[in-house]
Amino acid sequence: MTYSNFLAADEFFKQLMSALTSKVALIIYISLILVLIVVLAVRVILGEQERAEQHRQKKRIKEEAAQEAVIESVSKKMDKHFERIGGDLNYVKRNLANSSGYPAPVRSMAQQAASASDGPHAGNGGQAGENEEGSRFYMLTQIDREYENYVKPEYDDRIGLKELCEDFRNYSAGELHLYYDIEDIRRFIGGLSVTKLIILQGMSGTGKTSLAYAFGEYLDNKTVVVPIQPMWKERTDLLGYYNEFTRRFNETTLLYKMYEANNNEEIYITVLDEMNIARVEYYFAEFLSLLEIPNADGRNLDVVADRWEDDPKLLQSNGKMKLPTNMWFIGTANNDDSTFSISDKVYDRAMVINLDKKATPFEAEGRKRKISATHLQELMDRAQREYAISDRNLRRLKKLDEYMIKTFHITFGNRIMKQIKCYVPVLVACGGTEVEALDDILARKIFRKLESKNPVYVKQMADNVCDCLDELFGENKLELCKETIRLIEQNV
Repeated sequence: MTYSNFLAADEFFKQLMSALTSKVALIIYISLILVLIVVLAVRVILGEQERAEQHRQKKRIKEEAAQEAVIESVSKKMDKHFERIGGDLNYVKRNLANSSGYPAPVRSMAQQAASASDGPHAGNGGQAGENEEGSRFYMLTQIDREYENYVKPEYDDRIGLKELCEDFRNYSAGELHLYYDIEDIRRFIGGLSVTKLIILQGMSGTGKTSLAYAFGEYLDNKTVVVPIQPMWKERTDLLGYYNEFTRRFNETTLLYKMYEANNNEEIYITVLDEMNIARVEYYFAEFLSLLEIPNADGRNLDVVADRWEDDPKLLQSNGKMKLPTNMWFIGTANNDDSTFSISDKVYDRAMVINLDKKATPFEAEGRKRKISATHLQELMDRAQREYAISDRNLRRLKKLDEYMIKTFHITFGNRIMKQIKCYVPVLVACGGTEVEALDDILARKIFRKLESKNPVYVKQMADNVCDCLDELFGENKLELCKETIRLIEQNV
């Protein structure tokens, strides 16, 4: 490069630098920076708006999903409700229409109900024509029609309580392959004499539900199983309710069987399966109150507000229905975290049977028996006359009552004494002994109450209580009562 060219290049760079550092250039720089700032600000604002819109969109989606979940939940509940209405009729179809053990009128009624349930208005309990002009109680009025020609079956009125226990046990083993200790069978039959409500407790698989089922099979009158639902709170869950929209009464299987029971002398067994999955004193409250009425004619259930002209014949003028004297309720109960504890109000009115172990299988033969509730009640009344508690044991009970009042503030009370006087003679007639019967009912009715007392104090007094029992009844006599006390003692 020549010197002249070098000078020319140097001059060019000087002019360029002068131009780049001039005021005009600075203004241009500032303008570009401002433009860049504005662009960035716009992008930030647009980004925030986009994020806000996305947030609103997500919130709207969540709200819609929550609404859909609520709608789906309500829809499922409605579906279950209508399935239950249809299921009640299906139960009748399955268990009555093809059952030779039921009276012919009932089988005929079940076939009509089966036909009605397949019609376009099956959900309302009958055919379209019936629903438009028929009674609001479709199934119950059908029972009235069919029982007009009812012929009373021949009952086996010669069997005694001891034979009944042994024969039932043999039938269960031989025909159903269900095995029970004879002591549990005696307790079950004895419990029927005490109250209409029996609670079967024990571990899963010990035969709580199957015992009630087997007894229905043995009597040739199928047991009704009512699965208790967790949301049940009132009697309408058991009996059904009048639907103002359809102007029909949504009849349940239990209502149907109760009405049927009022038409004959069969022995009816109703299982309240998993009875403490809901609060018993809520949905079964009216039953508990009615069962306390001594006069059976005064036990009337509210069904509807009043009676219509075409309502079932046995429905009273005030809309009530008689609680059948030939129906017993058998509640099965598990004590775990998924269930409610059963209150003393229920325990005091029920007879409790603990099924804690499985019986050893054995070979036996047996057959079904047709036994009327009237004959069963006569057997129980006869047992209470012939095997009344001895005066000696009554004096022992009085002394034990005084001891329990003084020590734990627990008393037998009139209700429990009445239950003892009913239970002990029947258990003796079934083949047991008086002391065994006392041991069983005292453990369930009196010593169970110690669970609600101060466990530390119960533990301190455990030896004294056992000594008192030995002194009154003899050594090693009331083993179930002692076992109850020792279990409380161990759990402290």
